[in-house]
Parts: sequence; structure tokens; C-alpha cells
Amino acid sequence: MDYRILIVDDEENIVKGVKYNLELDGYGVDVAFDGEEALKKLDDNIYNLIVLDIMLPRIDGFTLLKKIRERSSVPVIMLTAKGDDEDKVLGFEYGADDYMTKPFNILELKARVKALLRRTYDLVANKGDIIKTGDIMIDVPSRKVNVQGKPVDLTSKEFDILFLLVTNPGKIYSRETLLEIIWGYDYYGDSRTVDVHIRRLREKIETDPGNPQYVLTKWGVGYYYKG
Repeated sequence: MDYRILIVDDEENIVKGVKYNLELDGYGVDVAFDGEEALKKLDDNIYNLIVLDIMLPRIDGFTLLKKIRERSSVPVIMLTAKGDDEDKVLGFEYGADDYMTKPFNILELKARVKALLRRTYDLVANKGDIIKTGDIMIDVPSRKVNVQGKPVDLTSKEFDILFLLVTNPGKIYSRETLLEIIWGYDYYGDSRTVDVHIRRLREKIETDPGNPQYVLTKWGVGYYYKG
């Protein structure tokens, strides 16, 4: 599969370096230097992944991410010059799939891009087309989910978590195991990342997120799907 990536950052040296290195790996790469330009690119093109800086002119990265999530579940890696946990959690709240703090190692970024693309597009490659469980219907090829007949917009990570749990009902996954499977062995974030994504997933698929009937918690152990 030929992947196409959009880099959104106003620092020309960073954009130039990231673009060059991703193109060396065979990806098609477009760039945007502010939020408005990025939205125009998204209107005119289909991307498999977005590398998005938080600090942008015209439209900041968080606002842009919210707009992206209104139209697409494309995987997003956020770049931030800040190391604050609040920024990281907020990025996940808005639908980011991964984050890196500037300055970053380009080899690590390339590894995360590769892992995120692989998990997003290869995880469901050999599964059936449609999965139905309770009020949930999963269209595997299109990565779309309906609950009670209505479409719900999941980020790529939320979809991957749901898909993994649904296809392994009753199996309990610890936070660490979910990080390894969904984010990859090269992911160095903490387990709170999993909790944020589980909470957001429940808000989207559960009738009562505070008393879930599908994605359940085994206290002190992890999460599982009640089939």
C-alpha cells in the first residue's frame, strides 16, 4: 500500500528534515505551514497519517485536531515543544494517537510512523468484513462503527482497541499489554494513555459510560469486552 502523509508545522527546518526522511522510506509527503493551509490540503487530498504541531499560526494544533476529527479518523501524531503531561493528555482527549516532544529523534519519529501505519491498516487486514455484537456493528474494511444503527466517529486508536477487545471477548488485557499491541513495543508513554482512550471509547459506544455494558474493567488487572 502506498501511504500519503501530511506534515503540519511552521518551522521550515523541521518540515524539511521530516519530509526528506519520510520520503526516503517511500512515503508520499505533503506539507502545510499553518492550520488554514492544512485544512485546504485535507479538503483536496486523502491522507493515511498526519504529523501535527501544537503551536501553529492562524489555527492552533488542538483546534485543527478537533476539526480533523469532525471529518476523519486518520491517525495523528502530535508534536509539542512542551513536556507537560497536561498537553499530552489534552492531545489524546482531542483524538491524537501518539505524541512526541521537541526536539525529537528523527529515527524515533520514523519508527512511530511505521508502527502506527502498520497497526492502523494491517491489524484488520485478514478479518471478516462485518462484525456484529450487541448493538455494535463494525465494518472492518472501512474501519467504521455503528451503535444502535447510528455511526460513531472513532479515532484510529479507539477503533483498534475496540476491534482487539471485540475479537477476543472475555480476554483481559492489562494497560501494559494494550500499549504493546496497539501502540507498539517502541512506545514510551505511560499507562494513563490507555485509560484516556478507554474512557473516550466508552463515551462513544456505551449508553451509560459510567456503567458500561461492553468494555468492562477487571479492577487491578485490565480491560475486557463482554460478548
